[in-house]
Amino acid sequence: MSSIVTEHGIVHYETYGSGKPVVLLHGWLGSWGLWQPTMEVLGKSYRTYALDFWGFGESGKKLDSYVMSDFVSLVEEFMSRMGIESAPLVGHSMGGTVSLSTAINNPRRAQKIAVVGSPIVGSSLNPLLKLAGHRHIASLIYNLPVLLRLGLKTFSRLIVNKNPDEWYRMQERDLSKTTLESFFASIRSLHRTDLRPRLSEIGVPTLGIYGSGDEPERFVGVLKDFLDGK
Repeated sequence: MSSIVTEHGIVHYETYGSGKPVVLLHGWLGSWGLWQPTMEVLGKSYRTYALDFWGFGESGKKLDSYVMSDFVSLVEEFMSRMGIESAPLVGHSMGGTVSLSTAINNPRRAQKIAVVGSPIVGSSLNPLLKLAGHRHIASLIYNLPVLLRLGLKTFSRLIVNKNPDEWYRMQERDLSKTTLESFFASIRSLHRTDLRPRLSEIGVPTLGIYGSGDEPERFVGVLKDFLDGK
């Protein structure tokens, strides 16, 4: 386990492979563990870095807001501390929205952008995810773990084509490491995000993967070809 210490607490990350750096960003309720299969493939050609956002996984949970701009700042600080001037940014779900936001607000950091199932405009979120952005509803769901796990179990069958039970177990583990504040505040911020007015400011090659069963490991071959410039 590796970490850096910031004013907002510890940031946990894992790294694998050698070569030019690639930064991997997880989605809502996730953690770096989402990227393990991807890191095994990309690590043969690249130095991969997968971090836990504040409020998720093993990273610190002392932030007050957990909004998208906080996560963009985290990516900036992480890359600076790692000595990474610029790199491809790869994100799943919320992590992809953070990747795109980083390319817009800190363009020198992004060599390429690849996103998997990431909202460009928050109004496109699943209605159930939108509900989780309301504190009172989030509090009810968060404090009824049986109901929450049942929802995750059902949701896994709808969005994951390969190994939904494995995905569910990973989400259940990661969920246990979130707080109520990070649970609802991050998805509320994502719901309020709209990148459309500034998308034209992204001046680097960008890959977007969308559709049912958009778990990253299914597209690692496409992702590698994109990073390799094929």
